[in-house]
Amino acid sequence: MRIPALAVTAAAIMVLGPVGAATAAPPPTGPETLAQGLIGPLHLAVGPGKSVTVSQEFASLLTTVNKGSTSTLYDGGPEWDVAGVDYRGSTAYFLESQGAGPEDPRPLAGSLKAIDARGNVSTITDQIGAYETSVNPDGGTTFGLSAADAAANPGCVAQVTAIGFPVSYTGEVDSHPYALTVVGNTAYVADAGINAVLAVDLGTGAIRTLAVLPPRPATITAEFAAAFGLTDCVGLTYAFEPVPTDVEMGPDGWLYVSSLPGGPEDATLGARGAVFRIAPASGATEVYSEGILSPTGLALDGAGNVYVASLFGEGIYKIPAGSDDASLFLAATNAADVEVSGSTLYATIDAFGNGSLISLKL
Repeated sequence: MRIPALAVTAAAIMVLGPVGAATAAPPPTGPETLAQGLIGPLHLAVGPGKSVTVSQEFASLLTTVNKGSTSTLYDGGPEWDVAGVDYRGSTAYFLESQGAGPEDPRPLAGSLKAIDARGNVSTITDQIGAYETSVNPDGGTTFGLSAADAAANPGCVAQVTAIGFPVSYTGEVDSHPYALTVVGNTAYVADAGINAVLAVDLGTGAIRTLAVLPPRPATITAEFAAAFGLTDCVGLTYAFEPVPTDVEMGPDGWLYVSSLPGGPEDATLGARGAVFRIAPASGATEVYSEGILSPTGLALDGAGNVYVASLFGEGIYKIPAGSDDASLFLAATNAADVEVSGSTLYATIDAFGNGSLISLKL
């Protein structure tokens, strides 16, 4: 993802403040706090027994929470971004990377690793960054203003350039392996830099592109234009990147993928986040639900209900099975990720402060 979205979002939040949403029926019981004091708990996975592993991404740690105690499962050190984690049996699979985005000048490097029940760490592949460099799956996708709009609106082009947005560009070489789900002998990786879901063979480490997500176009509103000095751009369409943030297998056999809209992640251009569905056999992709604010994690229960963590929204949203409408399920601040195991929902909240892991019965 090229645009410095978090910086834009922070500025926009100060301008407009939080945004409301429809409210679903509340959960039957209130949440229980399982751990606090977590540093950037952006990912979680339910492990063996009732243990939960949290990725403290800002500290490069995988931390296991079990029966009120915490222990370090893995320490990536300051050089590495430790991101998504998932389990197959007693083995934890996780993602590690560096060099993502314009702020990190280091060469792209991305790995999928495994930790067995004895704590032994092995590398499934360390070629995710190299794969992006050689293949660049979204290299044929165009983002930004259309060529016609750019040619007809030189004033807008100048204003877009002045605030650091690219006017028009194709998918660049960038990789941030962010989240994964393990299904059988395949790890499906949501890469927030590639704007795609990759499939990694756990036996051989071979990587292939399952699906490249489509651009997320947005109309530049007068409100947004006034806030960011884009007054000559009102009414024009800007195609943002479809940044994938989580991937899960649903009970219907489809992969579900949450997607940030690139650029401003708050509601200054509307709640533009989405959930996509991808067919694992073909890579066919469709929009399942949209109009969701900053979706960064998702989970499904056995009935097919989808739960979405909204990092800059009001908490955790629910999309009932058979519906595409998301409504607020659990109010929380900076909800980063969510998982469902049996009849229990787990979530990480307060991701930018005193991070917490919570659970509640569904």
